[in-house]
Amino acid sequence: MTFFERLQTETEQERNYLLNAPIILRCIGKGEFSLVEYIAFLTQAYHHVKHTVPLLMAVGSRLPSEKENYREAIAEYIEEELGHQEWILNDLSACGVDKELVRLSRPNSATELMVAYAYDTVMRNNPMAFFGMVFVLEGTSINLASAAADIIQAHLGLPGKAFSYLRSHGSLDQEHMVFFEKLMNSLTEQKDRDDIVHAAKMFYHLYGNIFRSIEKSSSHLNAL
Repeated sequence: MTFFERLQTETEQERNYLLNAPIILRCIGKGEFSLVEYIAFLTQAYHHVKHTVPLLMAVGSRLPSEKENYREAIAEYIEEELGHQEWILNDLSACGVDKELVRLSRPNSATELMVAYAYDTVMRNNPMAFFGMVFVLEGTSINLASAAADIIQAHLGLPGKAFSYLRSHGSLDQEHMVFFEKLMNSLTEQKDRDDIVHAAKMFYHLYGNIFRSIEKSSSHLNAL
């Protein structure tokens, strides 16, 4: 079994926790999704995506010289992730939202906890464990992003320019995952492997909680 296969196998239970979030089941399975929910999703996405490049920079700065090939991979990720938070803000603007208010807003607690765990993992534990977050976010994007964009657009009638984040990541992350698989399979140090698996399990739970929090906050807004 390759390490990438181990990563997929040992995180199955946690991945199912994410994929079984009620809002995901309702959107993908039944095509039911409100504009308030889409705005809430994009808002929380903004609040974690804006940390992607700073986190990647922190990872690269903390890797030892013997992991230079992973630092080079991080540099490639940085180049491709620059500015993605602005795509999300533009999508929100296309939904009729004042994007500057979103920029100045606070994340909900589930999003803040996931971001905090990411920084803690990089700064206190093992910067290599950040690849567990990459695995979770990009793998989820491949499985859900493009399909969700089509369903939400058909249901809500929003313009195509309201889906630049979802549609770009669905295709872009497929390319990233091929690269990621090769990168992970080149990893030989057992501690790094174990830390990446542990981090992936944690991020599946933390990301799943973001989707659950979106449904709760959206239900509250719809009731007002």
